[in-house]
Amino acid sequence: MNDDRHPLDRARRLVRDAMPPTPQQRWPLLDQRLGAQAWVKHENHTAVGAFKLRGGLVYFDALRRREPQWRGVVSATRGNHGQSVGFAARRHGLQATIVVPRGNSVEKNAAMRALGVELIEHGDDFQAAREHAAALARDRGLHMVPSYHDDLVHGVASYWLEFFDAVEPEVVFVPIGQGSGICACALARAHAGVKTRIIGVVSAHATAYQQSFLAGRAIEAPVTTDLADGMACRVPDEQALAIIRREVDDVVAVTDGQVADAMRVLFADTHNVAEGAGAASLAAALQQRERWAGRCIGLPLTGGNVDSAVFARVLGGG
Repeated sequence: MNDDRHPLDRARRLVRDAMPPTPQQRWPLLDQRLGAQAWVKHENHTAVGAFKLRGGLVYFDALRRREPQWRGVVSATRGNHGQSVGFAARRHGLQATIVVPRGNSVEKNAAMRALGVELIEHGDDFQAAREHAAALARDRGLHMVPSYHDDLVHGVASYWLEFFDAVEPEVVFVPIGQGSGICACALARAHAGVKTRIIGVVSAHATAYQQSFLAGRAIEAPVTTDLADGMACRVPDEQALAIIRREVDDVVAVTDGQVADAMRVLFADTHNVAEGAGAASLAAALQQRERWAGRCIGLPLTGGNVDSAVFARVLGGG
């Protein structure tokens, strides 16, 4: 099939032109610990240390073709989406403004500034930052880059296509932030023709998507997670929720304590650094170890951008 004939094929080509595929790897100690054949997809190995890079590359290519008049963009993030926006905006000669909540990751903020973005701290959570970014878009005449969009999902799907080309696990555990990662998994699964089951993972301290999945409608829920900032969603995206309810088998919740355990396990068994959301897939697999014993499972390590002080505290058992 011609790369441009299907949006996922076009997206995969665009991403491939900017970065090499990330590895999928089995680790003997992790297999032993889980009692399963565990494939880790290492999205912590992208140029910004997280899967989000892929979405920005595709989104900005489409924006440049669709609306070439824009000179500046604005978005809100807890970090990895902002790095993706900064990376892609610079490739296309656009100035990016990023709004983060107060108290955001120091090192993620530094990484975004290194990509040339104007960083603004506003509000106490992601939702407040997003609302301020929307106000800046109106006031400054900037294009607002959403946290969820079909183009972002198509870009993220490129990592799932790489994964499903290499292995067809019986189940994958997928962290849910704003929804692009898990929706991309569903789209790639259909495109690749595999039968893998999808289990979504939320923070037990940010359960909006789990509650909404079970209720069949969007439900706002408070965010109190200290560790899994990439899953700190208070208000689910309606479009993402519709796909999740249609395509996902289950949504489970993991505590910050379980996430910290998974971060330690990943470092001990694979010597990879995972941020909180990046370790959530393993936290869920450990939680459900008996259910999936002896099976082939997929674990996306979605990002490794954790502050040094936080990671030191986690490794120390704090």
